[in-house]
Amino acid sequence: MSRAPRRTSRRDVRRTSYRLLVGSVLAVFVLFFVLPVLWLLLAATKTDDQLVHDHPLSFGSWSTLADNWHALSGFQDGAILLWLGNSALYAVISLAITLCVSVPAGYALAMTEFRGRKTLLVATLVVMLMPSATLVVPLFLEINAAHLIGTMWSIVLPYAFYPFGVYLTYIYFSTAVPKDLLAAARIDGCSESGVFRHVALPLATPVIALVGFFSFVANWTNYFLPYVMLPESDQMPVQVGVGTLLSSVPQFNPTVGSLAIERPQLALATLVAITPVLVVFLFAQRFLVSGMLAGATKE
Repeated sequence: MSRAPRRTSRRDVRRTSYRLLVGSVLAVFVLFFVLPVLWLLLAATKTDDQLVHDHPLSFGSWSTLADNWHALSGFQDGAILLWLGNSALYAVISLAITLCVSVPAGYALAMTEFRGRKTLLVATLVVMLMPSATLVVPLFLEINAAHLIGTMWSIVLPYAFYPFGVYLTYIYFSTAVPKDLLAAARIDGCSESGVFRHVALPLATPVIALVGFFSFVANWTNYFLPYVMLPESDQMPVQVGVGTLLSSVPQFNPTVGSLAIERPQLALATLVAITPVLVVFLFAQRFLVSGMLAGATKE
């Protein structure tokens, strides 16, 4: 009778120790990821002098935030707004092309057998795993041969090439879409394109949202490719524009002269640059969760 309480107490101690360990790890991750974001949010509300001398996590004022925005939006006659518009244009057009290509390609790879199918799948997987920076020079040579350097298409076409979207839709159609349902539609006289449009495509809404979100984020946050392809400032997306702002801060570039940007304004520009991704995530999170879980089990 006396051993049972001891066993129970040992289990309780182990569970408590495990929970403390998990809590400590989570706390470290929260400090590592949340504190820099919080500092960035608060930095935009301060003057440059307050940013240096005040407490790192102190709040400045709303009026200072407004002043920083006016100074930022006045840089090069509203260049930040132009860069945001460029990013939106490149990302949206590339996203439309990506969805029009990736979803049918994934469906075809999942539902049809043809010569070279396995080779194509392996090639898609290999390209998907390659770091994007390794493709910049070959892409530059190809785009230059097509005389598209400095145009919108030098960014849109490489952005639209998204092998991860093809592979993701291939996995989804292979595992999550009931093949009996597609076969029943074919028996009822529906063509293969009709099966795709009227049966498979409505069922693939979660994975389409997932591909769209990942593609949009990858396009919006890409820095190296636009930096290489676009020589003019008025063509830059916002990520490259933030790099231009960084070189306009006197503490980082003493030769900047009269076109100076202070560090709080640079922090505000960084927040402006990441806000669209956060907004898209908030509106699409329901589809993202269902899309990530859709291929977790087989039919």
